[in-house]
Amino acid sequence: MGPLQGLKIIEMAGLGPGPLAGMMLADMGAEVVMVERKTGGLPTPDVHRRGKRSITLDLKQPADLELLLKLLEKADALFEGFRPGVMERLGAGPEVCLQRNPRLVYGRITGWGQHGPLARAAGHDINYIALTGALHAIGTREKPLPPLNLLGDYGGGAMLLLCGMLAALLEAQKSGKGQVVDAAMTDGTALLMSLFHALQAMGLWQARRESNFLDGGAHFYNTYQTKDGKFIAIGAIEPQFYALLLQKAQLDPQLFGVQHDPRKWPEQKAALQAVFSQKTRDEWCALLEGTDVCFAPVLELQEAPQHPHHAARNTYVEVDGMLQPAPAPRFSRTPCDRPAPAPKAGSHTQQVLHDWGIM
Repeated sequence: MGPLQGLKIIEMAGLGPGPLAGMMLADMGAEVVMVERKTGGLPTPDVHRRGKRSITLDLKQPADLELLLKLLEKADALFEGFRPGVMERLGAGPEVCLQRNPRLVYGRITGWGQHGPLARAAGHDINYIALTGALHAIGTREKPLPPLNLLGDYGGGAMLLLCGMLAALLEAQKSGKGQVVDAAMTDGTALLMSLFHALQAMGLWQARRESNFLDGGAHFYNTYQTKDGKFIAIGAIEPQFYALLLQKAQLDPQLFGVQHDPRKWPEQKAALQAVFSQKTRDEWCALLEGTDVCFAPVLELQEAPQHPHHAARNTYVEVDGMLQPAPAPRFSRTPCDRPAPAPKAGSHTQQVLHDWGIM
């Protein structure tokens, strides 16, 4: 099941964005085999391991390294998330692997990329998004605040790796030649900030946080606390949606008639907060949800799977006793199968070697 059925992909086990990319590849039908240390594996549930198989190898041992290289001869792709030079020191860098399999796609995901002054330095999501201007734009007026680790690790990292590897796999089908995909989280985050570079060039974006229409500065694109202490989100950017907000919430046209004057935004936000504090979140949902106001309740993590929209679309699925997001996107002709539970480290070593014709 899934559009990637038949692809064989080796994942050098790691943390964060690489495993998410591997999970999505497995969700879409690829056979993803994790190569882990013999002491690898996590005692807690790890959704990013679902649908994969696991083998354990000690790449410092020549025999185990040779097993990996034999697996790569039969693989379509490999990806790794180590610092630059680690795979080369282990004897499995791109030059060696592409000699063994010239059509191999070799994915490399790092924070800083494979070259540049910072390439070998340690870092985390917060550092990568700081360097691209993204972190500066997010938070309160007083200080930048990290948006979890969604922007650099997963949006700018895992998704960029997926896009690059799938593009290289498509090209390899035509040329018969593999290549290295250098997916840097700084590059990916910079791409995600494309719109804001354009807005800045047009004079429509200020460097000061909470001064712009998408960063919490505007009253019509913001969150508000309700009577019961919960929150709702409003995104009425377009004039027809904004007009509907004024109508549905019975807002004063004298105060709210002008939408795009930043000088009025603080007063309009305060007044809108006063309006939304008069009803509970559920009462506002009954009035606004499903309309073109561009409204949604701000759900807690444990609330989200219970929402009727997610329930209708089966957005979440239970795997091995753990509720988690279902595979996405959705395919009309080659739908993704239900994910298999996360494996224990090394539980498929002999099976994979047998299935791939190594032993």
